[in-house]
Order: sequence, then structure tokens, then C-alpha cells
Amino acid sequence: MTAMASDRIRHVSLSSVTLPLDVPVSDAKVLTGRQQPMTEIAFLFAELCTEDGHGGVGFSYSKRAGGPAQYAHAKEVAENLLGQDPSDIGKVYDTLLWAGASVGRSGVATQALAAIDIALWDLKAKRAGLPLAKLLGSYRDSVRTYNTSGGFLHAPVEEVKERAARSLADGIGGIKIKIGQPDMREDLRRLAAVRDHIGPDTPLMVDANQQWDRVSALRFGRAVEELGLVWIEEPLDAYDAEGHARLAAALDTPIATGEMLSSVAEHVRLIEAGAADILQPDAPRVGGITPFLRLAALADHAGLQLAPHFAMEIHVHLAAAYPREPWVEHFEWLDPLFEERLEIRDGRMLVPSRPGLGVTLSEQCRRWAVDGVEFGKL
Repeated sequence: MTAMASDRIRHVSLSSVTLPLDVPVSDAKVLTGRQQPMTEIAFLFAELCTEDGHGGVGFSYSKRAGGPAQYAHAKEVAENLLGQDPSDIGKVYDTLLWAGASVGRSGVATQALAAIDIALWDLKAKRAGLPLAKLLGSYRDSVRTYNTSGGFLHAPVEEVKERAARSLADGIGGIKIKIGQPDMREDLRRLAAVRDHIGPDTPLMVDANQQWDRVSALRFGRAVEELGLVWIEEPLDAYDAEGHARLAAALDTPIATGEMLSSVAEHVRLIEAGAADILQPDAPRVGGITPFLRLAALADHAGLQLAPHFAMEIHVHLAAAYPREPWVEHFEWLDPLFEERLEIRDGRMLVPSRPGLGVTLSEQCRRWAVDGVEFGKL
């Protein structure tokens, strides 16, 4: 039996891309003065090429500040990739971690590595000729999907209702709307109007974006029990594990949280506290697919549902490989970055049959690049 010859990384390309949003977006953090409306998203793209001609692409992102910092850190450590066997993802990840050990193992330090790690997994799946979900070991060929982009607080309720109906007509399975306004009664009015518009049987979620204190969150949760919500998302500060645990114990409506956390260790604290019925990790935010898989194993062991945050192009694969039936968040914002589109049918997002992530960077994506750097030789 002949051993397979190892391949080596010969070229690394990093690019900083700024995606403009068509309309400034506001959630509870904007309406309460914590942030300004979001007008763009910063992306870090990593493209890898091997001596045998195999390639992979991955990305991380930041909403508002942080994108240039991710790009700067990636530039400092990326040269360590040259000559590495791309199949040894764990070894490569540790090499990059230790290269930047002084700035820690969470936040920007690992979000910069996420783009590279995701590119390594994309490359590995392409070498195998498999979609990433199949390489990981999928449980399903499609996942439940819900739309968030039509439910932001800058939109009047009539627009939210119209966009919800359009999403459902396009095959989306559930609708999530933003809440957490200064006047909770307005939240309740908007929520009741949307529930009435889409009917009692359509899955409906709400997202407070860390807006409330513990008393207000409990009061809201009790007020909406009869609406049959799929979950209440981030009712409290993202790091208030104890407060979320109290809500989860007190309410019939499930509590979902986790999207703002930037490491496996922070999610472990949520899991151990019983702070979430539904965990919402974000692969680019926790440092890539490698740490996401560790986290998913812990979540499954704890019997939790999974609903990964944002970046559906990545998360459709990771959700398909999770043992328990998950949800994936649908955002069309990233569509201009890629040549391909994910298919939605009968309330579900189909896992692409193309190898790897199944995405190719568009020419528009490359035109939006504000900086770039290359290592090695093509």
C-alpha cells in the first residue's frame, strides 16, 4: 500500500474587503444610543494555493470596528503557512496561535485566524471532491432556515410584514424580528402585528440584541408566552450567563444566545450555567471551523439545539453536520461577494453539492478590496 504524498502550501493571499449595505441598518443598540446605524461590513478573505494546485478560500468579518485589526494580525502570522501540509489543520492552527500567543486566544487574535482556518477546511473538502458538510459527516442534505434581514428596527412595521411575507413566499421557513426598543410596548405591538400577519403556525423568533436588564427581560418573556415563539434571542448582556440561565429556567419560551462570544471557553461557561436552550455560535467569531467543531461537540453532549449566527455560506455545512435538527440564519447581504447562491426550498436551505464551501469570490468582491498582501509564489 502506497502512502499518499503530502502537499504543501505555496501561496497565501489576504484581502481586506468592505461590503457596503444598501440601507443603513438599526437594531436595539442603535435605538438606545449605544451604536450608530451600520452601513458596511468589513471582511478578511484568505485564499490558499498548494504545490499540487489545490486552492481554498475562507473569510471572517466584523460589523463596525475591527476589520482592519483582523487583517493586520493575519498579515503578521500568515507567512507561517508556507510549506505546511494543508491537511494538518490542527497542527497549522496551533502554529498560528503560538505565532500570536501574546495577544491571546479569543477576539481579534483568533478571528484573524478564522479566515485561514476556513480556507484550509474548504481546501481539504475540495481535495476530497466533497461538499464540506459531507467531509465532516452530514446528518442531512438541508437545514431549516429563517430570515432576519427584513426585521430590523429601522423598518416600519408595514415594511417588516411585507418582507416577511415575501421571504415565506420565497421558501424561507421562519421569520425573526428585532426588538429591544426603549418602549417595550412598541416591541409588543410590532411583534403582535407580525404574528397576526404571518399566522400562528409560522415559526417566529425575536432578537433583543442584549438590550434588557434581568427584570425587563423576564417581564417581556412572560408577556409573549402565548405567541409560541421559537426563541427569545440575547435578552441580556452576552456575558451574563447567570441571568440567561435564570430566564431559561423561568420561561417556557426557549432562550437563544452565544453569537457575540469569541471563544470556545466563553461558550463553555454558557453551557455549564444552563444559560441557553439554543446555542448560536458564529464560526468566524470563535476562530474558525476547527474551534466551532469542538464547541458543537460540547453543545450536542449538553443536549442543546444549534442555530449558528450569520455567514450562512459557512454555517449551512456546519449545521448539516450537527446531530440535532438545527436552524441557519438567512441573510442575503453577502450575495454580491460570491458567484453562487444558496438554494431555498420548502422552508429549508439546501447544502450545496459543489466541493468545499461551494463558493467562488465574485469580481465585485475583488473590486471592493481596500488592501491586500501575498506570501509565497503562485
